[in-house]
Amino acid sequence: MTPLQNAGQMPAPKPLLRPIQNLDRPFRDPTAPPTRSHSLTPMWRVVVFLPAMIATLGLLAAFTGWFAMNGFSWFEGVVVGLIAFTFFWISLSVSTALVGVVTLLRPRPCGEMEKGPVKPLDVALLMPIYNEVTSDVFGNAAAMLAAVQNEETAHSFTLFMLSDTRDARTAEQELLAFQTLRASFPGKVYYRRRPENIDCKVGNLNEWIERYGGAYPAMLVLDADSLMSGSAIVALTDALARSPGAGLVQSFPKLIGAQTVFGRMLQFATRIHGAAPAEGLARWTDREGNYWGHNAIIRTAAFATCAGLPKLKARRGAAQLILSHDFVEAALLRRAGWSVHFLPHIEGSYEEAPATLIDFVLRDRRWCQGNLQHLRLLGTRGFHAASRFHLLCGVMSYLVSPAWLALLLVWALFGDGTETNAVRYFSGFDPQVSWPDANTGNGLVILGFVYAMLLAPKLMGAAIAHRTGIRMQDVGGTPQFIVSVVTEILLSIAYAPILMVQQSISVARRAVGFSETWSPQQRHGGTYSLAVMAKFHFFETLIGTLLVAGILLGLVTPWLSPIAASLFLAIPLSALGSVNLNAKSWSARQLSTPEQLTPQDIICHAQAERRRFAMTPSPSQPIAAE
Repeated sequence: MTPLQNAGQMPAPKPLLRPIQNLDRPFRDPTAPPTRSHSLTPMWRVVVFLPAMIATLGLLAAFTGWFAMNGFSWFEGVVVGLIAFTFFWISLSVSTALVGVVTLLRPRPCGEMEKGPVKPLDVALLMPIYNEVTSDVFGNAAAMLAAVQNEETAHSFTLFMLSDTRDARTAEQELLAFQTLRASFPGKVYYRRRPENIDCKVGNLNEWIERYGGAYPAMLVLDADSLMSGSAIVALTDALARSPGAGLVQSFPKLIGAQTVFGRMLQFATRIHGAAPAEGLARWTDREGNYWGHNAIIRTAAFATCAGLPKLKARRGAAQLILSHDFVEAALLRRAGWSVHFLPHIEGSYEEAPATLIDFVLRDRRWCQGNLQHLRLLGTRGFHAASRFHLLCGVMSYLVSPAWLALLLVWALFGDGTETNAVRYFSGFDPQVSWPDANTGNGLVILGFVYAMLLAPKLMGAAIAHRTGIRMQDVGGTPQFIVSVVTEILLSIAYAPILMVQQSISVARRAVGFSETWSPQQRHGGTYSLAVMAKFHFFETLIGTLLVAGILLGLVTPWLSPIAASLFLAIPLSALGSVNLNAKSWSARQLSTPEQLTPQDIICHAQAERRRFAMTPSPSQPIAAE
C-alpha cells in the first residue's frame, strides 16, 4: 500500500467477524433481544392493503364490464390483466398516503420506538467516496462534524472518509482536504484510500467493518452527497441507543441544492408530496422497515453478524455482486431478529438530486439492474413477509413501466373506439377486438377515476403540508405555493411518459444481459449537446411521432394526446429540465422549498465550508508549511 493510500491516517485496527449469510437456511442471531410490533400495526396493514385490493378488483370489474359490452376476447382479457397489475401499485400508494395523512393529523409522530434510557454510544460516521468533487464532500463533512460538536449529547462521533477514488489527482486533493479537516477536528476524522475498488461501495464498507468495526457499537452510513444536522445525527443515535432490539434506523432524506428545472421538480415533489406517503410507510412497516443505503444508523455488530452478503450464482460467468444491497441487508437484519425502523419525522437529513433528466436516467439504469436482482432473492429462507414485499416493490418499480408501455401501445393500435384503427388500416388484419369507446359515460368515469388516483397522493401531500412544519412564507407565500404545486404536477405529467419509456429500455437492457457501469454520479449535472439529447431520446421521439401522426389521421384515440405530446417533445423537455432556475430572480422562487428560501444552519454552514475547501491549494501548487 502506497503512502498516499494509507498515510498512517487510520486508528489501530479492531477487527469484527463478518460471516457470509446462507440464503438457503433461516438464521436467528442469539444476541438479538425479543422485539414486538406495535399493537395497532396489523390494523394499519389491513387499512393500507385492503382498500388497495378492493379498488383494484373494482377497477378490474369495471374494465371487464366495459370491454364485455361488445364481447370479450382473450386479448382483451390480457389487457384488463395488465390494467389491474399496474393499478394495484397506484392504489397502494394512495392508501399509504391516506394513512400518512391520518398520522400527520394525530398529535404524535409515527414510527414510535422504545422509550428506554439513552446509553452513550461511540458512533462512526462513514462516508464512502468515489471520484467525487473533493470540496463538496469535505465541506459537508466539516459542517456535520462541527454540528455534532455543538450538540449536548453523551454520544461520541468519529468521521471516516473511506475513499475508493481511482483518479490519482483527485486522490491527492482528498488527502490535502483531509489534512485541512483533521487540523480543525484532531482525533475525530480519519481517511483511508483502498488500493483496489473491490466490490464497489459494499466492499468499501465491509472492509471498514472487518478491520475497525469492533471499536464502534454503531455506524451512521452516509453517501458522498449526504448532509445531516447535528440534531438529526443525535436523534438517530438516541433512537438506536434506547431501543436494544433495533438493528437499523433509517431517516427520510430530503433533497437540497437543486438549481435546474428537473432537479427542482424532484426536490419539490419529495419535500411537499413525499411527507404523507413516508409517514404512511413508517406506520404500517413498523419494525419491518427498509434501508436506503445512506443517512441511516446501524448497530455495527448486528450488521456484521447478520448481513454479510453472498455473491449471486450467475447463470454463466463469475458470481455476481448484489448491487442494490441496502434492501437485502435490511431483510437479513430483520430475518435475524433485529428490528428495522423508518423515522421520517426526524428533521435535518438531506441529500442531492440528479440535475438533469439524462443524469437521472443514467442513475436509474444502475438502480434497475440492482433492483431486478431482487427477483432471485424473494425466496430467501427466513425473510419476513414485509421484507419480501420491500424487495418486490423494488422490482415492481421498474416492471410496471414495460406494463404501462404495453398498454399504451395496445391502446394506440386498437383503442380508437371505432371500426378503423391502426392495425386494420395498415395491415387489413382484424384481431376480433371490439374495443370500447372511451367517450362513453362509463369510459369517462373509469378513466377519470384512474387519473384522480394518480394525482391523489400529490394533492394530499400539498393539502397536509402545514402539518409537516412548512409555513407558507417558507415556500414563497400561498400564491407562489399554489403555482409551484401546479407546476410540479404539470412537469411530472410531462416527464412521466419519457421516464416510462426509459425505464422500459432499462429493463430490456437487463433482459438481454447488458451490465450497467457503476460510474461516479454527475451530482451537478452533465452538459449535453442537442446531438446527445437527440440520440438519448430517440425511442421516445419516434414513439411520440408515430402517436401524433396516428391521432392526426384519426387512427389513434385522442385520449393519448398528452402522452403523445410528451414523447414527441422529449428532446425539448430534456433541454428544459437543464435550465438553471437561479439564473433569473423571477424564476429562482419557482418550485421553492423551505431548504431553498430559508435554509437551515447546517445547509448554510456546508455551503461556506465547500467554498473554503474549494480554495485549498491544488496538488500542483506549493502547500504552505504549517
